[in-house]
Amino acid sequence: MNEIAKVISGCFLVVALASPALAHHSAAAYDTQKEVRLTGTITQYRFGNPHVYMILQVKKADGSTKPVEVEAGAASVLNPLGFKKDSLAAGDVVTVVGNPGRDNPDKFVLGKDLYKQDGSYIPLNIASRSIYTSNSNETASSIAGTWFPPRTEFNGFLGGTRNWPITEKGKAAMAANSDPKATTQKDCIPIGAPAVMFYPVADTITVQPERVVMKVDWMESERTIYLDGRKHPASTQTFLHGHSVGRWEGDALIVETTNFKEHPMGLSAALPGSTQKRLTERFRLSPDHKSLIYSGVIEDPVYLAKPVEWSGQWLYRPNMPHSNEKCDLEVARKFLQN
Repeated sequence: MNEIAKVISGCFLVVALASPALAHHSAAAYDTQKEVRLTGTITQYRFGNPHVYMILQVKKADGSTKPVEVEAGAASVLNPLGFKKDSLAAGDVVTVVGNPGRDNPDKFVLGKDLYKQDGSYIPLNIASRSIYTSNSNETASSIAGTWFPPRTEFNGFLGGTRNWPITEKGKAAMAANSDPKATTQKDCIPIGAPAVMFYPVADTITVQPERVVMKVDWMESERTIYLDGRKHPASTQTFLHGHSVGRWEGDALIVETTNFKEHPMGLSAALPGSTQKRLTERFRLSPDHKSLIYSGVIEDPVYLAKPVEWSGQWLYRPNMPHSNEKCDLEVARKFLQN
């Protein structure tokens, strides 16, 4: 097992506690040690990225009502769990279970679970139970198709980054990035690869003769891997997701990516990536053709003392749709106001 996998168990709890916000921002504004249950009527509902918000009109003991804002996870993350845009509407009477705000427990709630009047259940958080049903007999014939990285793989990858060999410059950068308000995702700029490839959202791979296109349902992330023999451009040309060229080794796709932009979250949620970052990735089917094995090596001499390996799996989900929700800048920055 590679270096990252060895520390997954040790870091899982830490990452799991942070996962309600899915590396966008922490849940520090909410008291996660307390749980509340509210029943009310939805008066406002906004299905979007990187958060879903709704306003519940809740009846008080004296018969009057009060508005309570419920923050849920991202549309892209809740979509694979079965929460669709049309799952709720203004006027629905629902019961929400969640954590109250620390400073305003009567006004703000971090949603975990939602129940409609007919008893149906809707997940509000990455850690909520899924209502999505999959056919376990579905198998892929190639890496083409739609895939889903489970939350455990995402947690494992981010947990593993805590044990990476970091340069002194990297340690200083991580300390400076400890403030959740420093996240680039407030500006709708996603975390860098390979971390973005592990987000528990729909990933669709399209294989063409001269290129492979990968669409990740998170902040409009899309990568093109060129198979036509072209070289990387001059180092002065940089891109958010780098420049990728690939080749086939049997049915496995090998990808070399360089020409990355400087990125405050280029290697992990707290570790930047430099223009010297380089990825070597391998995408191949599992022996049973029910999952895709995603592995590789990260190099970045500015922030990593030596190259780091990773490995993980995505599940085959051919019928899983994308949320098709673009990142909403107003929603992305909303947490800064609370």
